[in-house]
Amino acid sequence: MTLTVAAALVPLAVACGNDGADTGSGSVAPAPKLAGTAWRVDSVTEGDTTHRAPAAARIRIDDEGRATGNLGCNTFSAPTTIDGARIDFGTLRTTRMACDAPRMTFERALTRALDSGALTARSDDGALTLTTGEGGRVRLTPSGSE
Repeated sequence: MTLTVAAALVPLAVACGNDGADTGSGSVAPAPKLAGTAWRVDSVTEGDTTHRAPAAARIRIDDEGRATGNLGCNTFSAPTTIDGARIDFGTLRTTRMACDAPRMTFERALTRALDSGALTARSDDGALTLTTGEGGRVRLTPSGSE
């Protein structure tokens, strides 16, 4: 089932929340707000290698189902679909600037993760982890509204 982001934010927010385990306070941690929240990309992990993100790396999903942001060097936009806790980024449209080697290495790793098909989203203490079908992980933290 393919949904636009606006229609699917509530199910994703519920699916991305705490798995229902008691947090010790007798309540379940609230799910992060996805629409209108800018996410800072902290890292991308592929296999045993974790790539730390450059300061510019960001992702935001708007109310119309469009993701925009920065891959570490180049900016991008892409349509998204959300189905429960699964997020699928459509074809990424990017600028084509060249940057230093570490930023380009990170950018290629993030692009591979976002292009890998549906990612599974999970929230943990306000942070968001997107996991690829191969086990790669993109770690995000909220950076505020844009």
